[in-house]
Amino acid sequence: MKISKIKVSNYRLLKSLELDMEDDLSLVIGKNNCGKTSLLSILDKFIGKKSATPSFVYDDFNIDFQKELEGIYTTDKYQEIIAEFESSENKKWKNIGLSLKLFIEYTDNDSLANISKLMMDLDPENKTVVLLFEYILDADNFIKIRADFLEYKSKKERESKEENNIPDSKSEKRSTLFSEFMKRNSKRYFKTLKKSIAFDTTTKQENEEEFINIISEKIPLLPVINFNVIPANREISNKDSDKTLSFLASEYYKKKEEAEEDSPEIQSFKDKLEETDIFLDGVYAGIFEKVVNKVELFGGVREGDSIISIVSTLQHRELLKGNTTVMYDHNEDCYLPENYNGLGYLNLISMIFDIELLINDFRKGNNVNEEPADINLLFIEEPEAHTHPQMQYIFIKNIKSILKEACEGKDEKGAKKFQLQTLITSHSSHITSESKFDDIKYFFKLDKKNEVIAKNLKDLKSIYGDEEAEYFKFLKQYLTLHRAELFFADKAIFIEGDTERILLPAMMKKIDQEDKNNRDKTLPLLSQNISIIEVGAYSHIFEKFFDFIGLKSLVITDIDSAKEDRTKCRVCDVNAKLTTNASLSFFYCGVTDLGYFKNLSFENKRLKKDCNSKKWVACNDGHISVVYQIKEKNLTGEEYCARSFEDAFFHLNRQFIIDNKSKFKSLRHVSYFENTVKDSYDLANECVDKKPSLAMEILLNSKADDNKDEFSNWQIPAYIKEGLLWLKKN
Repeated sequence: MKISKIKVSNYRLLKSLELDMEDDLSLVIGKNNCGKTSLLSILDKFIGKKSATPSFVYDDFNIDFQKELEGIYTTDKYQEIIAEFESSENKKWKNIGLSLKLFIEYTDNDSLANISKLMMDLDPENKTVVLLFEYILDADNFIKIRADFLEYKSKKERESKEENNIPDSKSEKRSTLFSEFMKRNSKRYFKTLKKSIAFDTTTKQENEEEFINIISEKIPLLPVINFNVIPANREISNKDSDKTLSFLASEYYKKKEEAEEDSPEIQSFKDKLEETDIFLDGVYAGIFEKVVNKVELFGGVREGDSIISIVSTLQHRELLKGNTTVMYDHNEDCYLPENYNGLGYLNLISMIFDIELLINDFRKGNNVNEEPADINLLFIEEPEAHTHPQMQYIFIKNIKSILKEACEGKDEKGAKKFQLQTLITSHSSHITSESKFDDIKYFFKLDKKNEVIAKNLKDLKSIYGDEEAEYFKFLKQYLTLHRAELFFADKAIFIEGDTERILLPAMMKKIDQEDKNNRDKTLPLLSQNISIIEVGAYSHIFEKFFDFIGLKSLVITDIDSAKEDRTKCRVCDVNAKLTTNASLSFFYCGVTDLGYFKNLSFENKRLKKDCNSKKWVACNDGHISVVYQIKEKNLTGEEYCARSFEDAFFHLNRQFIIDNKSKFKSLRHVSYFENTVKDSYDLANECVDKKPSLAMEILLNSKADDNKDEFSNWQIPAYIKEGLLWLKKN
């Protein structure tokens, strides 16, 4: 038995989220503030330890839902809804609020003892149970809000008039007033419902109108689902007074002692404590003799009333909690206490203790008469806290096998078996790169919307299809081995080679410096979360991926002009007819005509994938821009269109090279730069030996003129500049 899908509606950014669950482990990744913690929150509220009385506030509702609710109560839409409800034959109220749905799948091998009361039909083909948890308005409270809000509004207006402050009658004011009212009073109107609802095996759709009321039927859910969490805000520190691990050690012993009281290790521990008690009784008699004798002097009503004894009563649990310190082996001769550890190790060790304690809870290890729940769900939030990359690799490599052995009962002799599903959230590229590709779920916030969607990375395989299976295989290896950071970037720049990779950060800094006043109020490029990825001339291989994850991307490539026989030539050559650049041809619908690209405006280089044709088309709000060399003037006023980056750079910065020619050791025939017969195309072909070395020398020879910024002695090619400016602002 397992949870196959989770649906969330109207909870914070999870407006309409669908998350497919893997059988064992699902890794949920995404940028900060993309709903990962909200997923944990709603699960904990509805199926966690405090789910009997889940607590929500008005701000928990999705912002769009709040606006919709305000619109109902501040416009005529309220009357329309009431009229529709009153006129309906069966008077079925459409629930308004937030919800969580859990899709539970079972097999013929599963015990149905616990879940049978939740099953809606006896169809042998239907092996899905859908649990619905809601926090909603019923019809009565829907009407009551209207009356209470109008009274609240009238009161506020009277108060304003008394203060000679007539309120603005605009809808924005009423909306603000309604929001204020709901934040104060929402708990009076919304209530929690728990249901098992019908599921159609043919359409794969749930039917909320047919249900079993879990609350009124008093159906216990704990035997069905046991939910535990290891939150991100784990209570660890390396202050001198911290004893977190010692406390966890005592808790671990407590669980073990309750479950295995007769084990040789537990009995040996108790025997030693009893021996110590007897020994300490004698020691205490000497230590406390004087005070005991003084007490006896006071006497009592009857003989012996004032006689006291100080005896040792070591309680093993309390002894561990207060007097045990987790030590670590600093070297062969020295042990140091836990607070001398770095936070990374403390975090890792505390997680292992937490996992052991929760495994015992899942297993019902302290109650031999109680069986584990049918479904056990463990949520681990951001395990990477405080840990360095190598430790993150180790964690994700080992956690799956540790949990598997535990649920199969292989970790302890005679341990109960149980089914376990684990959800791990992370924004660590290191954990992502070491994870199984098919386990990864990507949370993505829709642009300019109050909504997050979840995507399965394994779905990319079908998107690439059989024809591009090799592309998918390459992408999968590339992402997991080298560039998992793309999942956490806000924007990305795809470049061809080493020269751009080395120089691009300097170009971004130069653009930031040139716009010191920041007139458009956008973040500087170097302050934005931008990944730079080197892909050669194969950016088109990635296009399905960055469309899939909605990543705003800038592709910087070369125009690669050529003759009809595909031999390369200058862009201005009369025989130049086409481009040999595969990425340009791909992104621009198969066009190879050089004239088309020479005349294309930047506005038409902003692209968006057409839903029907699946091709990239020009669009003002496109999230991808593909740029290449364009015609531009240098400092002498000469207008020219380059073929490659080096060609473009030399056209603009020829004098820069001449001024520093003795320092450009990587250039061959550096004297050619002073030869007016040689143009920048010749210089790019005949003088460049090692491109990375050229890029490094450009940086080494960059300097600031008096009262000017760094990199002021060379210019950025126009095609790169216009692309970076677009990326900065969008």
